[in-house]
Amino acid sequence: MFGIMRKVRREVTDRTVYMEVFGDNKVSYRVITGRLDLFGDDVVTYGIEAEDFQSGEKEVIPDFSRNIEDAVDFAEILISGRVRPKQIYGKALNYLCISI
Repeated sequence: MFGIMRKVRREVTDRTVYMEVFGDNKVSYRVITGRLDLFGDDVVTYGIEAEDFQSGEKEVIPDFSRNIEDAVDFAEILISGRVRPKQIYGKALNYLCISI
């Protein structure tokens, strides 16, 4: 039997840049903080953003973690690995597999 299933879309609001580092590969890495409404509770979440100033490419993971240490640690991995914006989803999956 088939039925309609509604997925609740959660958006991060009140975004603020917590940390920004401009790498020598002309990519800006940012840790952003924001709020997420989770079943009526206001939750602080931390995201990752990478922007390439040569190609204009930009990728964002707005709700990477609820822990600031994980977000900053992941940003440091991106910086040291000179990761391009299109690669952050794969790196995030690898990081979360190891950290969980």
